[in-house]
Amino acid sequence: MYIKANGINMHYQKTGRGYPVVAIHGNGEDGSIFAPLAALLEDKCTVYAPDSRDHGESDKTVGELCYSDMAEDISSFIAALNIKKPLLIGSSDGGIISLLTAINRPELISGIVVCGANTKPSGIKLWPRLIMAAEYLAKRDKKIKLMLTQPDITPESLGGIAVPSAILAGSEDLIKQRHTEKIAENIPNSKLFILEGETHTSYVIDNPQRLSEIVLEFIDRLEG
Repeated sequence: MYIKANGINMHYQKTGRGYPVVAIHGNGEDGSIFAPLAALLEDKCTVYAPDSRDHGESDKTVGELCYSDMAEDISSFIAALNIKKPLLIGSSDGGIISLLTAINRPELISGIVVCGANTKPSGIKLWPRLIMAAEYLAKRDKKIKLMLTQPDITPESLGGIAVPSAILAGSEDLIKQRHTEKIAENIPNSKLFILEGETHTSYVIDNPQRLSEIVLEFIDRLEG
């Protein structure tokens, strides 16, 4: 399915029934990564999984990519489909987009579940950043440049997040654990989950059982 949002055609998948969830994928992926998670949530949640701009079947855009534009795409996507106060689940870049949406458009959402996000490029461990830099030199891919130069989310901005928030990462994540901990510390009343033995996306894509449990517990609190 497609919807016009923020001036671009966004492709998305919709599954399940119940509490509205918008699931936002990471760099170089598309909304289909959430199919295993959506299957676990389908009896209790309506999961919308859009492809971000320049990803999947959504429109390719001219010029540089910017997380702020991608966050506005999600806000426009929610408004265009008239989704009432969805929970955002964001993985990697999708987690960054979820943070920005919570900062700038909190009235649109009920909460955020942020998986493997960083607030600055330096939040990524050195070795993965060096690999990204080498890949960018070889390919000049603007999606890679995005990760090397953005975001720049301040502790003060995180401190203004008022929606309920869960901050997740794997113990073997490519995001520095202390960085993830600082994100949670700066968001008032957020809950931190470091998932033992998990990598950057393993608990989102490969084995989302634990993530589904966290999401359903989170929704129970929102509905309560």
